[in-house]
Amino acid sequence: MRGVAAVSTRGTDKLFLLLVLLLTGSGLLMVASAGEVWGQFNYGNSFYFVERQAVFAAVGIVVMTVFSRFDYRIFKTYSKHALIVAFLLLIAVLIPGIGMVRNGSQSWIGVGSLSFQPSEWMKMALVFYLASILSERKKTIHLFWKGLFFPLSVIGAAFGLIMLQPDLGTAAVMGGTAFLLLFSAGAPIRFFITIGVTAVIGLVGLIASAPYRMKRITAYLDPWSDPLGSGFQIIQSLYAVGPGGLFGHGYGESRQKYYYLPEPQTDFIFAIWSEETGFLGAVWIILLFFLLIWRGVYIAMRIDDPFGMLLVFGLTAMISLQSFINLGVVVGLLPVTGVTLPFLSYGGSSLTMTLALAGIVLSASRHMR
Repeated sequence: MRGVAAVSTRGTDKLFLLLVLLLTGSGLLMVASAGEVWGQFNYGNSFYFVERQAVFAAVGIVVMTVFSRFDYRIFKTYSKHALIVAFLLLIAVLIPGIGMVRNGSQSWIGVGSLSFQPSEWMKMALVFYLASILSERKKTIHLFWKGLFFPLSVIGAAFGLIMLQPDLGTAAVMGGTAFLLLFSAGAPIRFFITIGVTAVIGLVGLIASAPYRMKRITAYLDPWSDPLGSGFQIIQSLYAVGPGGLFGHGYGESRQKYYYLPEPQTDFIFAIWSEETGFLGAVWIILLFFLLIWRGVYIAMRIDDPFGMLLVFGLTAMISLQSFINLGVVVGLLPVTGVTLPFLSYGGSSLTMTLALAGIVLSASRHMR
């Protein structure tokens, strides 16, 4: 069935929905506090960021509700179309006059503050396409030329276009999600060993070819070697996370958001939350993500349709990888990459897209055994 109505009378998974709403609500609280000072300084309105985030959250929840009522298999029908549009957008963003440059990366299309990242669309479209093509290649997935060559070519092309922006963080999330999908589809272990070695060599080459990436690595190893330059963000993040203690300074009482941590409502929002709510508040957010990921995998494993299983697993893997990378950066476990925290970081297009993907998972949950 390719229509809009779901084919099962089973309701959507209420636990997954509850976790999504709790994360979205927690994100609004985070943005309200973390963006207060920057909103007042730049726009004369301390509620500037949270007001905009609330609008996008409302839009995203409506989109999530609509998507949850679709038959998720419609995304298999149009997966190729979505992928073609994603490639066209990735090419368009590289054209001078169309792509917008922010923080040294030409990753945005739009006018003024109304903009979006084509790479976000590519992450979603690639999951659709890989879930579709891999679900049809069960008998050839162990063969390189007949089963893996074409999917790998698509992944490589998407990765290359995103790196031209450049945006290593988004490319890493997309690439990691793609390979987890290949693994769940039954690709042989020897393939991952070969690709893993190749990826490490390629990553070293990418880092060595760009001085700013090398500075991020040295800052990761010893941020105090350049405390006012490449190590500044991670040092200020640690100054926020560390003093939080068990209970934190109290909601709204962050010190680092007063121009110490640049744009604290985006990539490093978890640092401000940890400073204000302490260890217990940080555990609350991590627990919500852990439960959301567990529930997503649970839903995927209880869907008999191979496409549905791979689709839900891929979307869950994308959220889990992006969350892991962001949290790892904030606490100093990973180099700074510029990856936002799903549901929580300020960003309208990102929040709306993430809620839309949650709606697709909810749609698939109607078909669980």
